[in-house]
Amino acid sequence: MLFAPPLRKLTLTAHVSTSVGWAGAVACFLALSIAGVGSQDAQLVRTAYLAMHLITWWVIVPLCVAALITGVVQSAGTTWGLLRHYWVAAKLLLTATATIILLAHTEPIAAVAALAATSTLSSNDLWQLRLQLVGDASAALFVLFITTALSVYKPWGLTPFGVRKLRDATPAWRPTLRQPSRTRRYIVAAVLAFVLVLLLIHLAGVSH
Repeated sequence: MLFAPPLRKLTLTAHVSTSVGWAGAVACFLALSIAGVGSQDAQLVRTAYLAMHLITWWVIVPLCVAALITGVVQSAGTTWGLLRHYWVAAKLLLTATATIILLAHTEPIAAVAALAATSTLSSNDLWQLRLQLVGDASAALFVLFITTALSVYKPWGLTPFGVRKLRDATPAWRPTLRQPSRTRRYIVAAVLAFVLVLLLIHLAGVSH
């Protein structure tokens, strides 16, 4: 069922707002994580990790989940659909992957924050984990940039499911997107498979 224009604009506004807020919160988290590994001020380091814990649970996680939900609702209620176009499917996969990895990393963030709350962190305390948080935040910001680029450029055309829907559609829904070549389809499939493999490897490493 397609949304009426007022509802479509409302869901789009909610999705854009939560997505932008998510990216901004991750950027703040990245700045704090860099300060945590690079600063020589013990009080600043302690404050940074305590703030990272708060930002994670009170800003990043809610905005991440809200962006995923509003994106699904907004896509399902418009002519784009969830699985009709490669760029929407890829964006959904990337957002879901980022959400899963984020939730898997709340425990390590809590561990560093708990240590910072009870003692002064030395340069050797949880060093690998603290360095990993910098890399994770950088990767998350990059993924959010990719999802934004997908929304702007809308590459690759219709999926096979989208083609079937297009053939059955009324003239009111006839997007003028060209079909992707077989090579592009292979590239999309390879990229999505690569993301899934990285997710499995990453989650296995976190659980270990």
